[in-house]
Amino acid sequence: MTRRTRGTSAGLDRARIAAAAVALVDRDGLDRFGVRRLADDLGVDPMSIYHHIKGKAALLDAISEAVIAEMEAGGRGASDGWEEVARRTAHDYRRMAYRHPRVFPLLATRPQKSPVALAALERLVAAMRDGGLPDRVVADAPGVLFGFLNGHLLAVLGGGPDEAPAIDPADYPAMAALTPLQADFGSVAEFDRLLDSVLGGIRDQAARHGRAHAAD
Repeated sequence: MTRRTRGTSAGLDRARIAAAAVALVDRDGLDRFGVRRLADDLGVDPMSIYHHIKGKAALLDAISEAVIAEMEAGGRGASDGWEEVARRTAHDYRRMAYRHPRVFPLLATRPQKSPVALAALERLVAAMRDGGLPDRVVADAPGVLFGFLNGHLLAVLGGGPDEAPAIDPADYPAMAALTPLQADFGSVAEFDRLLDSVLGGIRDQAARHGRAHAAD
């Protein structure tokens, strides 16, 4: 591939660079990602990339933003309650993670402050406030939901219990008794069960908050 001379943009823009960076990480992983390798894929001098995105940290942010933008950003219907919005957000996030398992650790380990990430959070918290959840509960809810999503998806995409040693029922009888119930690890059915627990916890917290205020 012919390398462009330094300083020429070669038709580059932020979106094209981010798309190429996502493809590079999808192919080779984060450990092998670098500006020079990205420049090779684009056929440009590395300085041409820095003209549009200032530094590797900004490149990683652009990668995160590009994959988050793949989540469905459809408008919220008038009848959509907060739990429906939360479930849709969670499943969109899961599908995105499965499309980009090598990119996903960036989302789970770096603050996500891009406009597309903030827009997704805005839809969620607005639905919760419109649904009458107390602001204290709403303020905590994104951390609860995405704490679950990031931890669960990192475990699933990283291999999970298939790589763990067998549990000896003589030493750990309670855990061994539950092993058959964990056979669907990573499935949509398991994801929905765990998500039910998370949303149920948010719902219960809102109810407790309401009872406490009523008692006052």
